[in-house]
Order: sequence, then C-alpha cells, then structure tokens
Amino acid sequence: MFKIKLLLTSLLVAFACLLLKAEKRKILFIGNSYTSVNDLPTTLKNLALSMGDTLEMDSNTPGGMTFNAHTTNATTLAKIQLGGWDYVVLQAQSQEPSFDPSQVAVDTYPYAKKLDSLVHVSNPCAETIFYMTWGRKNGDASNCAVYPPICTYNGMQQRLRESYLEMAMNNNATCAPAGVAWKKVRDTYPLIELYNADESHPSMSGTYLVACTFYSSLYHRSSVGSTYIPSGLLATDATNLQTIGSNTVLDSLENWQQNGSLPKANYSSSNIQNQFSFTNQSVRSTQYEWNFGDGSAISTAASPIHSFTAAGTYTVTLKAKNTCGHYDLMSKSLTVSSVPNGTNDVNISEQNNVSYAGQYLTINNIGHVNKIRIVNLFGQVIKDVSLTDGLNKISFTAVQGVYLYTLLSGNNIVRVGKFTVN
Repeated sequence: MFKIKLLLTSLLVAFACLLLKAEKRKILFIGNSYTSVNDLPTTLKNLALSMGDTLEMDSNTPGGMTFNAHTTNATTLAKIQLGGWDYVVLQAQSQEPSFDPSQVAVDTYPYAKKLDSLVHVSNPCAETIFYMTWGRKNGDASNCAVYPPICTYNGMQQRLRESYLEMAMNNNATCAPAGVAWKKVRDTYPLIELYNADESHPSMSGTYLVACTFYSSLYHRSSVGSTYIPSGLLATDATNLQTIGSNTVLDSLENWQQNGSLPKANYSSSNIQNQFSFTNQSVRSTQYEWNFGDGSAISTAASPIHSFTAAGTYTVTLKAKNTCGHYDLMSKSLTVSSVPNGTNDVNISEQNNVSYAGQYLTINNIGHVNKIRIVNLFGQVIKDVSLTDGLNKISFTAVQGVYLYTLLSGNNIVRVGKFTVN
C-alpha cells in the first residue's frame, strides 16, 4: 500500500510539473519569404508541441514585402486588428535593414514604428518581436557598389544586427536574434548548410535553427532534447542547431529583451538552518508567485522568508508576471541539511538584537554582522543596509506595525528577528 501511495504521489508531482511548464500562446507573423519558405510558423509550432507547449498562429508573408508595404496591406491590417495576439513578429525585407544607416532611418524605421503602433492599438498587451534575419551567403552583390560594407556576409550581418536591435530599442520591443545564431552555426559547424540554393533564403536546417531561436525567445527555455526533427535533417545536426539557437538567446537574454516588456524571473537566497530569505531580482514584472516545493502554500510576496520543516532538496520556483499576464519562471534547487527543533532555534525574537526609536534603528551585539535586511509582513523588502565601520545605528522611517529583520555576515544569516514600530 505504501508503494502504491508513493507511486501515485510521484505521478501527481510529475503531472503538476508538466502543467506548470506547458503553455498556450498566440503569435502572428508579419514578414515575407524568409518566414514562409519551409513554413517557419508551422516548424515552430511543431517544435513547441514536442516540448509540451501549444502555439496558435497566423501569418501574412508575401514575397519581398517591406515594412512600408505591410502598413497599407489589407490582409496585414485585418490580421493585426483581430486582436488577442500574445506576440506579433515583424520581419523586414531581407536587404533593407542592412543598407546605409541614413537610408534605413528613412525607408525602414518609420514603418517599423507604424506597424508596432498598429499592433498595440488592437493588442495592448501584445509583445512586438523584431525577427533579426541573416546576411546573404556571400554578401549583397546587387548593392555592394552602392554601399561597400554589405559586400561580404560578415558586413551585411553586422548591419542587420545593428538595425534590428535599434528597431527593438526604438519601439520598446523584443528582438529574436536568429541572425546571431546563424553566424554562430556558420562559424562552428560550416558543413551544416543553412542556405537554399539561391544563397539567400533558408534551407530546412536554416528554418529549424530560426525556430529553435524563437522557441527560446518565447519560452525562455532551451529546445535541446526536442523530438521534432524535420524530414531530411540529421539528428546530430538538429541537436547542434537546437543548442546554438537556444544558447544564443538564453546566454544573453537581456541583450535581446531589455527594451521590451517580457518579464525575466530571477532570485537569490540565503539561509540559516531551515530559514531561507529570498531576494527577488526579477525585471519587468509586478506580480509574483513562489512555490517552495515542499507542499506549503504559494507565497505572493515579492521577497519572502520561508521555513522548511524537513531536511531534503527542494525545487523553489518563482513565477514573475507583468500586468498583462506575460510571465517567466525561474527554478533553483535548495538543500536543507537540518531543521530546528522549534522556532527558538532560528532566533526569532522581539527586539533581541534590534530596537527602534525616534526614526532610528539600533543594532545591538553586532559581532561579525555586516548587513541588515528589513521586510514587512507581506515579504516586501523595505531596506537593505550594509553595516560598515562599526555602524550600528541607521535612519529608518516607517509606518506603525511589525517588521522582520535579517542580520547577515556575508551571505550567511546570523539572526532573524522582528521589531515593532509604535
């Protein structure tokens, strides 16, 4: 009977983890043949499905379309106006962002901005993603004489990178760095042919690489291990494309998403015995949910303090959300080697080491303590102060109530307690 209960518990935990991971999102692609060749949207959809995620998508990608042309295209406008999109991907004509910056500023940037504005009129919570494409295999021969920097692949790729990142910055948007991943594959695995015969459009390998890059841009997770491999692709090549596509995004996520609104969850922690103090380091987020992995209630505090009741290794997951409901997850394993016999063992006491009077906080018996952290009863960090040169009295203005404090020596918690402001 015990084994059956244990098995059921394990299955329930696994099912809960799957539900936590699986996500359903809606995405609209606005672009041209660089998106439609090999059907990038469906490739991405199948890749996501293999990872347990569901994508609903649509697209308008006539060959050769520029941002300017899309701003007046009836199909593009109708699809944008449908609303309900979580993401709208904008991909420019393959050459125009690589031209002279003064030309791009006139012929490309204004229409990128107009499309972004149209997206947010009908989709206030949608994230615009600028799809950074790649340089032609041997540079742009047709425009080389007019603008020499794009005579080579490297020169053209550099200009595309600069322009797409500038469009993301100017429109408070995200960038999907497919072009950067493309260059890494060319440099690392030159035998993987990313180009079609025209040395411009993607081969199936190129499209798969772009899909891997988009998957990590959307979900902040690696695509490595995906069982979806398009017909004709070698398994070893697929793994290499998954790895580079994912790592390009995840190793430098803030490079690509710092100007947008997508949350990035992150936290650090410190502890004494079983008393863990969590410091929220998330960006672009306003709401938080903490799952401590021990069966306790979900905490919605920004930076909670949590006690574990049994020794073991726990996976603590932070879900950081913005006001539109976009969210990101960060999970870390924490090991609790021992637990206290009672609350006295974690040194929680009223004004044992800290007292408050006259808008000043006094720390007594400071010893090797070099920092104090103060939180309210909602887990929100009110003050973090380094205690240097024997400092034991700090200015602290607060409303009436009970506050929790943590005294630290380096990253180690020396004492956790509380004090009252009357």
